[in-house]
Amino acid sequence: MQDNRSQVRRVLLITLVLNLFVMILKATVGIVTGSLSLQADALHSVTDSANNILGLVANRFSSPHPDREHPYGHQKFEALGALGIATFLGIACFEILQGAIASIMMGGNSVEISLGELSLLVVVLGVNIFVAVYEGKVGRRIKSAILVADAKHTMSDIWVTLLVIGGLVGVWQAKVLNFPQLQWLDVVLAFPVALLVFRSGWEVLQDNLPWLVDEIAIAPEIIHRIVMEVPGVINCHDIASRGVLGRQVFVEMHLIVDAPDVATAHKITEEIEARLSSRYAPIRVSIHIEPPDYKSDHISFDDADENCG
Repeated sequence: MQDNRSQVRRVLLITLVLNLFVMILKATVGIVTGSLSLQADALHSVTDSANNILGLVANRFSSPHPDREHPYGHQKFEALGALGIATFLGIACFEILQGAIASIMMGGNSVEISLGELSLLVVVLGVNIFVAVYEGKVGRRIKSAILVADAKHTMSDIWVTLLVIGGLVGVWQAKVLNFPQLQWLDVVLAFPVALLVFRSGWEVLQDNLPWLVDEIAIAPEIIHRIVMEVPGVINCHDIASRGVLGRQVFVEMHLIVDAPDVATAHKITEEIEARLSSRYAPIRVSIHIEPPDYKSDHISFDDADENCG
């Protein structure tokens, strides 16, 4: 498997610098104007930088090559990093909601913002869009879980920033239109911001949890059909798979073949590996050859459990 850690590290370093810039700019404008939603958005951006740092740490230990201590490789380190991102997003969601509720209980907050400060937020929006597109494109190309997860997080930041800018435009026009109720937009919009943050974290969790809990990667019926099409295969049973398609998949199976010698049986297993690899690479296949007496109709372990019951 290709080692893409240097590419991932370069992207993370570039986006870290940009995310720090965005975070500082949002926090500065938020404090100066007194905007609760913008300060919450800055808190969201703190997680962007933290995620980059977490990604760099995970990248350091995520070699795709197996070794003595990790014979199945190190890919789960990236999944752990993505899980950390989801945790950061959950914390950010809680902080945003807590701040918004506290502001409502205190009767709202006064926000003063100028056209120049709104222009700075447009710059922030542009940087966020660049980071999300750049990180997501590279992540999909090199199949990096940490980059794809971080790009999703940054994409949520774009929607958050758009909401915040929209609310602050309303606050900016409150005095012009003599409509003071628009001041409440800053607090009200903090709630959908929190929901977007939570949704982003949930999506990252969904994408990476199957890897961490060894969820099935390929339906055993599909593997069984592919294997049984190989000449010389008599029976295939007890099929198991884990991993994530497109990143790394491990498959195990028990096989009975029509072969007069070990060399012929070996050729049959190589053909099975080739067919599975052409469809699901990267994949590692472990095949246990058995005698005819071990023939079984239990394609997967669920089937065996049901029949034993």
